[in-house]
Amino acid sequence: MALELEVIRGDITTTDTEAIVNAANNELWMGAGVAGAIKKAAGESVEKEAISKGPVMPGEAVSTTAGRLRFKYVIHGAVMGQDLRTTNVLVRQTTIACLNLAEKLGLESIAFPAFGTGVGGFPMTACANVMVTAARTFDSLARDLRRVQFCLFDDVGYGLFKKVLEASQRAQEGS
Repeated sequence: MALELEVIRGDITTTDTEAIVNAANNELWMGAGVAGAIKKAAGESVEKEAISKGPVMPGEAVSTTAGRLRFKYVIHGAVMGQDLRTTNVLVRQTTIACLNLAEKLGLESIAFPAFGTGVGGFPMTACANVMVTAARTFDSLARDLRRVQFCLFDDVGYGLFKKVLEASQRAQEGS
């Protein structure tokens, strides 16, 4: 069974998946952007739990409970170090680390934000290409995981991820 990839527009804290991903720094403290929205909705216990599992190397991921949120887990993908910058390599490694962790946790569905495009300043188009490609390549490794959602907060990110996903689907069907 193929891994279903989808793009939605909205607030990641309200998705219909079993877990959500936080675009974290390697110290796992939760500042602004997606992390701030998750911390506000879930409660500070999620940040305290995350920090207790760090620091980690950029490119790694850890899971915590979801606090007040209905998810089974929040997966914290350390897509950047303390310089708050990321790269193609870190975005790819972190995406795969989160997918591997979701698989290890026995999850069937997970929602990702656009890694590093906020405070990290990573270009949205590059992010969409790297994350969609990483999820596509993970398809052969997925056992429990059935659905990967990319949740974008704004129209620009949504449009770019949608365009990249559609192009990747056409390429896959053509091969």
